[in-house]
Amino acid sequence: MSATVIRFTTSDDDQRLARLAALDSQAALRGPALAAEVDGELRAAIDLAGRVIADPFRPTAELVGLLQYRARQLAA
Repeated sequence: MSATVIRFTTSDDDQRLARLAALDSQAALRGPALAAEVDGELRAAIDLAGRVIADPFRPTAELVGLLQYRARQLAA
């Protein structure tokens, strides 16, 4: 069974977020963001404005949905 974690990113995540953004052919996220990890591997992230980056080589649709749901909760 895989462990999935949704959490706020920290400055320690900057390099991992930059790699994820490069995989997704996007600019890195700036400012507060939420990350989705599966077994400690960063798979997707969303900034609080709603911009998403995700690993295009892994199934991430459900993770992105969870991130979007959590971001909406925090914005409410």
